[in-house]
Amino acid sequence: MAFLVSSGNIDSMVNHYTVAKKRRKTDQYSPGGKGFLRPDRATIVYSHKVREAYKDVPVIIGGVEASLRRLAHYDYWDNKVRRSILLDSKADLLIYGMAEKSLIEVAESLQSGLSIEHLTFIKGTAYRTSHLSHIVDGITLPSFEEISKSKEKYCKHFMIQYRNTDSITAKTLIEPYEKNKTYVIQNPPAPPLTTAELDWIYSLPFTKEYHPIYEKDGGVPALTEVKFSLVSSRGCFGGCSFCSLNFHQGRVIQPRSSQSILAEAKKMVWEPDFKGYIHDVGGPTANFRKRACKKQEKEGVCSNRQCLYPTPCKNLEIDHSEYLKLLRELRSLPNVKKVFIRSGIRYDYLLYDKNEQFFKELCEHHISGQLKVAPEHISPKVLEKMGKPGRDIYEKFVNKYYRINESLGKNQFLVPYLMSSHPGSDLNAAIELAEYLRDIHYHPEQVQDFYPTPGTLSTCMYYTELDPRTMKPVYVPKDSHEKAMQRALLQYKNPKNYHLVYEALVKANRKDLIGYSKKCLIPPPKKESIPKMKKTISTNKERKKGKKK
Repeated sequence: MAFLVSSGNIDSMVNHYTVAKKRRKTDQYSPGGKGFLRPDRATIVYSHKVREAYKDVPVIIGGVEASLRRLAHYDYWDNKVRRSILLDSKADLLIYGMAEKSLIEVAESLQSGLSIEHLTFIKGTAYRTSHLSHIVDGITLPSFEEISKSKEKYCKHFMIQYRNTDSITAKTLIEPYEKNKTYVIQNPPAPPLTTAELDWIYSLPFTKEYHPIYEKDGGVPALTEVKFSLVSSRGCFGGCSFCSLNFHQGRVIQPRSSQSILAEAKKMVWEPDFKGYIHDVGGPTANFRKRACKKQEKEGVCSNRQCLYPTPCKNLEIDHSEYLKLLRELRSLPNVKKVFIRSGIRYDYLLYDKNEQFFKELCEHHISGQLKVAPEHISPKVLEKMGKPGRDIYEKFVNKYYRINESLGKNQFLVPYLMSSHPGSDLNAAIELAEYLRDIHYHPEQVQDFYPTPGTLSTCMYYTELDPRTMKPVYVPKDSHEKAMQRALLQYKNPKNYHLVYEALVKANRKDLIGYSKKCLIPPPKKESIPKMKKTISTNKERKKGKKK
């Protein structure tokens, strides 16, 4: 019938390389955690190999890598705009998104006798063509050649995609190549799964085990965390600029029923290696268990605004009651000692709920000493580019979290995820975040540099240095040394970062933060180290000048 090709559940380039483009040593999704068992750009390589061996059998690509590269896109590792992966892989058809409905329709169509080149009508797919006579009501994107040369055209190209990810409102997208000799056509997304459809999928006899041939390698490490976790939903209306979920799962929440989740849990608790702990009950965002509003059912998601940012939409329905009921039922199951929530909690949505009961039971039953949340930054200009709530919202959440824990007699902490070098973040913004960390006496062990991956608004900003929503310029830290300084500022207490922090403060004209007072981030340098530090700063300036030339 056809070969189905996927690189796995993560883009192979993200899987292989750090944001500094250094090779990762391990791969948690591979047997024994061994790195580089898959090739770079795995979807393309696998497709070519299949085509070499079976020239006349259709090749269909899918999965995260194919989904997020379905049209032309900026590629961080090549530092250029690449063509649709459909063309580079030489596949016959691309299925994007979670794909269950599309895949079934493709299989049924092929089984009925239709040839692969006639499958131009299936939602959630993309295909190649040389003519447009069959296209009705499509939107023509700027061509590949245009967006390769013009960053303004690239922004326009991206925003058309960004606003056409909803199954109700999206149009067919037409991407021209080779002076209109070839086109990649993206059909509108497949409709979100209903609860009944999602329940059916999760009723299938998945084993949650790795293949026995990997036993000799010690299994697949990533399975350990998810084996005793429960997926409760798909989709996310959070709207973070650096997240690709909008392109892959969409903004419409697709929940499983409580009955389906409980049925899976009741089987799980009798597994021989179950120790009494359900590791997670969640999804892209744990506390999103329903559509953002009733309008979405008939009109789709809004293309001109987000549900939570910059302020909550007046139509947003905020309710944790059904999720709370589910968690209570899971806690009452035999053999269950603890039910954790380790998927991200959207803290602003939680804060907006006037009923505190879920918040109280979250603190009482579902975290183990610390709750991880994602403010990401504190600077208003950076948060605006990230699409994240303001500092005031985060601080209200923090205060409420500690108040509730105190009322419960619990000494539990918050672990904020922080991101350095996101578009919009200059040294002053990084220093502002460092000062905030100083004031709350928090010293992060880990900080994530912004990683420009396909399919995100932030990556578009990174490449073009424009905000595609407004077409206004955006400051983007691209120099590796500046990025190192921003990262070091967030970990200014680490002695290894002293020289970078000192250089950053001098460069930003913030010597007031060098000294012995409480407001200072670092002490003055020792006299014997000053000449060496001045030489290092001077060398870095010359290096940057050389790059500009």
